[in-house]
Amino acid sequence: MGEDDTNGAPVPGEPKATGYSWYVLSVLVVVYILNFIDRQVISILAVDIKADLGLTDADMGFLGGAAFAVFYALFGIPLGRLADNWSRVKLLSVGLALWSTMTALSGFARNQVSLSFARMGVGVGEATASPTAYSLISDYFPKRQRATALAIYSSGLYLGGGVSLFIGALIVKAWNEGFPGGGPLGLVGWQAAFLAVGIPGLIVALWVSTLREPVRGAMDGVASPSSPTPFREFVRDLSTIVPPFTLVGAAQRGAAAFAINIGFAVAIAGFAWWMIKLTGNFPQWTAVGLGYYAVFSWACTLRARDPATFRLIWGTPAFICTTLGYGMVSLAAYAIAFWSAPYAETVLHLPKQELAFILGANGALAGFVGVIVGGRVADHLRTRNPAGRILMIIFGVVAPVIPIWIGYTTENGTLFYAMNFLAGMFGAAALGAAAATTQDLVLPRMRGTATAAFFLGTTLVGLSFGPYMVGQISDLAGTMVDGKPVGDLRTGILSLIGVAPIALCLLLYAYRAVPDAEATIAERAAGDPA
Repeated sequence: MGEDDTNGAPVPGEPKATGYSWYVLSVLVVVYILNFIDRQVISILAVDIKADLGLTDADMGFLGGAAFAVFYALFGIPLGRLADNWSRVKLLSVGLALWSTMTALSGFARNQVSLSFARMGVGVGEATASPTAYSLISDYFPKRQRATALAIYSSGLYLGGGVSLFIGALIVKAWNEGFPGGGPLGLVGWQAAFLAVGIPGLIVALWVSTLREPVRGAMDGVASPSSPTPFREFVRDLSTIVPPFTLVGAAQRGAAAFAINIGFAVAIAGFAWWMIKLTGNFPQWTAVGLGYYAVFSWACTLRARDPATFRLIWGTPAFICTTLGYGMVSLAAYAIAFWSAPYAETVLHLPKQELAFILGANGALAGFVGVIVGGRVADHLRTRNPAGRILMIIFGVVAPVIPIWIGYTTENGTLFYAMNFLAGMFGAAALGAAAATTQDLVLPRMRGTATAAFFLGTTLVGLSFGPYMVGQISDLAGTMVDGKPVGDLRTGILSLIGVAPIALCLLLYAYRAVPDAEATIAERAAGDPA
């Protein structure tokens, strides 16, 4: 019956997770907490940043979304491949040091441009986190425990996101009270908050460097040697996503590949130009256009260089539909995570300190409970049905709809907090299931790359568009007050419900396709259409 029998018990002789496995997992959770503190602290600072820099809701949606997400997603591709070929511990240490430094530098931003570049740097550094962590976890835990382990790791997302609100509000309040006219170097509260949350990551990076590198593929009994030239592979992969080198790479593959690449570039540029004209938001659509063109170029290159990996990722509808289906869940989750605090502050007029504490605790507890319980239930469903985990992702799509509707139409603060908790918990239940499903659909040597591809869905679909979509719709639905535009965040957030039917269709297809896709991994990797 293999390693997953009907009661989920371990098979005699199967590798087991050790005490050190759980220690490594605990360190990775700390890293992920810092990851999301640095990523999400901008949410509680949004109202202050918007006022100081004279920005719109759509501008803030860009800073909270695409400015970070596009670079996070794109560099996740070559860094995911580097995680497959080099020391994952060293890569994670370097990445943590980089994103912590860029978070601290965000505190010196004086305008949208400088803050955007700092957020891009945070995205590049954080792109090392999940490819390395997912791959490490998969080599420290057997398949029967993998969704649970990944769910525990993913709890750092919610703990970090929740803590970021509380810490950010606390620092802003203390700094502005201590330095009402601006502190050293003229820094104000929101700038001090970026510095305060960024610097500790440099210390944790040293801790991460002490972890042991596990044998790659040991838990699956599949020898997966690393590349003898990991950095040569990394530079080559990096060149496939950075224009204009993408054109050179396409030309090297032949005239047809070059023409296809040019054609797609023209098409995506035309789409971006049309959206810029329609919305007036140049940074958002330039970043999105660059991101989608670069991903297309990378996918074409992967098809030529590593056809087996291409077939198991881009050539597998079950993988694509699972990723995009969960990407829609993450679109709503990222949007609410970013906008719930500004909404509570500006629409419900709740005090910043109160909403930061309650929303932070809500987000941390809801996410932690949801992702852990969801992971456990997903693993249980997997023992009974090869596609059982997809049911948990579907739950994450459907269950939050009513809480979102109630929470963002009520004027009662207590009911708002309660519904926000339920929406967060239900949505979080899908993450472990989605992550484990995509890991199970590839060979061990491909896990870092598969993780990067999975996070393309959660970033280029979810994070790039979730916060921005809410902000843009808020601006469009807003009114003028005293000659200044005031957005309608309620309408913006409620628009998120519209993505649920799209996600449901994708996941219903994945539910039917996953069993066959998982059963034919070896044949399809070898090029056998069976």
